Amino acid sequence: MTAHLNRRQILSLAAGGAALAAAAHSPAQAKTISTKARIVIIGAGAGGTALANRLARRLDGATITLIDPRVDHLYQPGLSLVAAGLKPADYVVSKTTDWLPKGTTLISEAAAAIDPEAQVVATSGGQKVGYDFLVVAPGLVLDHDAIDGFSLDMVGENGIGALYAGPQYAAATWKAASKFTEEGGVGLFTRPATEMKCAGAPLKHTFLIEDITRTNGNRGKAELHYAAPQGSLFGVPIVAEKVRMLFGDRGINTHMKHTLTAIEAGAKRAYMTDADGSTVEMDYDYIHVIPPQRAPDVIRQSGLSWADKWTDQGWVECDKGTLQHLRYDTIWALGDVAGVPKGKTAASVKWQVPVVEDGLIAAIEGRDPTEIYNGYTSCPMITRVGRAMLVEFDYNNNLVPSFPGVIAPLEELWISWLMKEVALKATYNAMLRGDA
Repeated sequence: MTAHLNRRQILSLAAGGAALAAAAHSPAQAKTISTKARIVIIGAGAGGTALANRLARRLDGATITLIDPRVDHLYQPGLSLVAAGLKPADYVVSKTTDWLPKGTTLISEAAAAIDPEAQVVATSGGQKVGYDFLVVAPGLVLDHDAIDGFSLDMVGENGIGALYAGPQYAAATWKAASKFTEEGGVGLFTRPATEMKCAGAPLKHTFLIEDITRTNGNRGKAELHYAAPQGSLFGVPIVAEKVRMLFGDRGINTHMKHTLTAIEAGAKRAYMTDADGSTVEMDYDYIHVIPPQRAPDVIRQSGLSWADKWTDQGWVECDKGTLQHLRYDTIWALGDVAGVPKGKTAASVKWQVPVVEDGLIAAIEGRDPTEIYNGYTSCPMITRVGRAMLVEFDYNNNLVPSFPGVIAPLEELWISWLMKEVALKATYNAMLRGDA
């Protein structure tokens, strides 16, 4: 159907998609509840901020406190665009306080300890904050120290990129990557063995740099390699096969079950461990490093992590449908830190927030929750500048397109790129305000 839409219709569809998404799960018509409940939210990122806005509208008399030391709010889906020279660094930056609702309190410190028995959170500044209900949404930790020989001050120099660490590093990544797109050589693109935020990001960066190299007329001088610890290119089999085909068409070499363990920056050499445990060396001219990722230490130290899975990563033990902690019924997990099989994307947060909101309000009202998170995850898989696949899926790896019959999820389309460029940030901002 997309082939029959003109440019104006497509632009209208993208804008309409943002409006429809913003309307989804809107709490505007929901009833207001009087309560004296003390609610603490650890983390003022996408999940914590969106939830605070929704709860502030729903609850009359509640005390809502957010704990987060970060001054800046980062629109993390934009980092891959910054790292490809398509957006400036400030495209992804706003102030944390710009999004928080009136009547809430922000403690600009880190959560240092959580006592789930006493229902108290201690902050890095020594404050102790009691709660009746706690939402854990601190994001995750990028464990750069797990890559021997690597540090963030290397990014942008000697052909090293690492877009995840923030806008300045994404911009520095483009500095290194742009040199590669002009001069060619060997490009090595990696991902970690752990769970990670936006598992499509390593693929997007690979696709974009390959496409820019081609556009620059230098593709013949470039050799691209994608190395990953997993056995497939993506967690959803049908998407993995599509990416495999695209990589084949574009001459991108794959090295599956290869885990980056170290780099030698001066020599421009990477060290990886293969499936047999052997060390594999590869020289590069450009390398993109995505480190292992884990929950913040406070989660594991407070006894909130799973004991029998993800033991090296420490994600919060919770029901995958309700996101409520399995041992402490006054605690919910939200966003990247949640120990669920899918869901470390901003789009996932959009669908998780109403579930946590419903669970909290159900607990206040003394009823059972009604909202369930089905694992919805969205990945606008950029495959070249101006083209993307709008991939959406659930816990069962079912494709769940938002625009069936209009946007084919496994086709490289300009409209899918436009959804990333126009609709996604608008929808994200609406989510932060509690409107989506």
